[in-house]
Amino acid sequence: MTKFIKTILLYTFLFVLCFFSVEGRGRRSSVEPVRVMSFNIRYNEPRDGVNAWPERKTRVADVIRFHKADLVGVQEALHEQLKDLERLLPDFKWCGAGRTDGREGGEYSAVLYRKARFKLLACETFWLSETPEKAGSKGWDADFPRIVTWARFEDLKSGNSFYHFNTHFDHIGQQARSESSRLLLARVPLIAGRQPFVVTGDFNATEETDVYKILTGKDAPAGSFKLIDARYVSENGHFGGTSTFSGFKELEPGRKIDYIFVSRSARVLEHGILSDRWDGLWASDHLPVLAEIVFDGKNAPEKSR
Repeated sequence: MTKFIKTILLYTFLFVLCFFSVEGRGRRSSVEPVRVMSFNIRYNEPRDGVNAWPERKTRVADVIRFHKADLVGVQEALHEQLKDLERLLPDFKWCGAGRTDGREGGEYSAVLYRKARFKLLACETFWLSETPEKAGSKGWDADFPRIVTWARFEDLKSGNSFYHFNTHFDHIGQQARSESSRLLLARVPLIAGRQPFVVTGDFNATEETDVYKILTGKDAPAGSFKLIDARYVSENGHFGGTSTFSGFKELEPGRKIDYIFVSRSARVLEHGILSDRWDGLWASDHLPVLAEIVFDGKNAPEKSR
C-alpha cells in the first residue's frame, strides 16, 4: 500500500471519527421539552352534585393523560384526591404537604411528576405568612393558610436539574396576595439560585391587579428579579381563550387567574388554556394551563428580560 493511500485512509478515518463524536455529543446535549400543567382540581365538595369529585376524578386524570403532561402543579387537592390520582395515573408520583399541619391536613399545592422521566431530588413546603416555616400559619388578611410547595428534579433524559414551585394564593385577602407575591419573589431565587425554574399556581388575580404587576416586575426597577409569564414568551403563541375560571358554568372572558411563570433561561415552545368538556361537564371549576418548556440547564443569573 502506497504512502499516499495510507494518508487518504488515515484522514478518512479521522473524519468519520470526528463526525460521529460530534453527532454523539449533539444527541446527548439535546434537551427534550417538558410539558408543564397548572391545574386547580377543586376540593372534594359533596354539595357540587354532578360536579362532585367522585363524578369527575376520571376527567381530571384524563386531561392530564391526554394532554401528555409531564409535571402538574395541582391546587385544592385533598390527601384522598391525591391518592385517587395516584391510582388513576400510575405513571405519576407526587410530593407535597397539607397546608393545615404540614402533613396530611387540608389542601395541598402538590407537584405531580412522571416518574420514568424525573428523579425527585428535594421537596419542601413553606407558608405564605410572616412565619413561612410555621406549619398552618396564616399571613396578613388571608382567610386560610396558604403555601408554596417546591420540588427539585433531575431530568433523567438530559441530566439537567430544575425547580418547580407550585402555589395557591388567598381568595379573600388583598394584602395577603400582594405580600405573598413579594415573599414568593424573595424565596424563588434563594432556593433555586441560578438554576432554571417554573412556577405554577392559582393566584386569584387577573393581569390588571397589583399581584400580577408585582410578580412580573412591571413597576420594579430595571434588573430586578421577576417572573416571566409563559404565555407572552411562547414561541408558537397562545392556544385557547382568556379565562381559567368557570365555576362549572359558562366561561366569561378575561377571568384568567391561573398561570405558568418561567425563569429567564427557560424556553417556552407552546402555551395554552385547555377547555375540554364532556357533554357540557367540566373536569374542574378551573381550566388547566399548559406550557411546553425547555429547561436547558444553563445557570444564567436571573435579570430583567
